[in-house]
Amino acid sequence: MTEPTQQAARRRRWLNTTEFVAVAGLIIAALGLWNTYSDRRNAAEEKKAAAKAQAEAGRRFELRGEVAKGNRAILLLRDERHVLGDVRVTFPPALGVGAKDAVDHQIRADWFDGPLLKATDGGPDERVGRLPVLVTYSYRTDDDRTTRTAVYDLVWRTRGQFLQGRELALTDFRLREPGGSQARIDTLWKAELAR
Repeated sequence: MTEPTQQAARRRRWLNTTEFVAVAGLIIAALGLWNTYSDRRNAAEEKKAAAKAQAEAGRRFELRGEVAKGNRAILLLRDERHVLGDVRVTFPPALGVGAKDAVDHQIRADWFDGPLLKATDGGPDERVGRLPVLVTYSYRTDDDRTTRTAVYDLVWRTRGQFLQGRELALTDFRLREPGGSQARIDTLWKAELAR
């Protein structure tokens, strides 16, 4: 091979190597760009999912209550973020007590104490039990109104009074299960009476 031919071959080799390096650089740059785009898209999706989860958590509200002084009522607790609206308490049909609206956000023992004492009569004066009730309540979160139904237990105890029969006192308000129906509280009440 002559010297001009060798120089031409050398230039072609350099050109091929240069082209290879340029194409490899282009591929690496494209992969880097794709990786950056993919990371940003994933971060945006994660941020959107976190915002949605936080909004859902902000809308969620579980009705809670505490025993009022004197043990004759359950005060339904309010939450700063959720404005409590209508509350309807439905009792087991066997008690013969109609549904009551807790307008002042209290569940009062005098709504059901007579029928409950009558249903549990014949046993010991000192007794502890649970009265399952169906509570339907609504609340507002921002401008959204939500209505929920759940089965709660009104935990009670009775105590004998000298020459005055028995006295009923409320001791707790517990969530038993979300959802529920009239038939469900009736079944739970029958099981409670059979204990």
